[in-house]
Amino acid sequence: MTATAVRTEVYAQVQHFYAHQMQALDGGRFADYAATFTEDGTFQHSPGVQPAVGQAGIVAELVEFHKRFEGDPVQRRHWFNHIALEPQADGSLRSTVYALVVTVRPGGKPEIAPSCVVHDVLLVTDEGVRTRSRMITHDQLV
Repeated sequence: MTATAVRTEVYAQVQHFYAHQMQALDGGRFADYAATFTEDGTFQHSPGVQPAVGQAGIVAELVEFHKRFEGDPVQRRHWFNHIALEPQADGSLRSTVYALVVTVRPGGKPEIAPSCVVHDVLLVTDEGVRTRSRMITHDQLV
């Protein structure tokens, strides 16, 4: 298998971007998370759910999704690893990432679920990295 390499600086920039993006999500800072997408970005976090479109749509989707955790002192951590970047003809990057979601409640043991693959299209500009589209597939549903 031959993979097209990206510059080390770009790879590190994407890792840094993902770290801050996931910390915003896990911290419940949904507007900050949505701001990591392009204005017309799309976000599909669960199979069968229509993609949220635009930053306001992403915030609304996250608020609705997280209502299931109201009154539950759960902490969720999204762990991204094995980031594979492929340059595209239009200058974007196709990013495929393995993701684990770690869930823990006070006094409990961490649980890992779900195991996912994140399929992103990223734009890297002088102003930073932005997600143009994200589709997440869940391993337990394959």
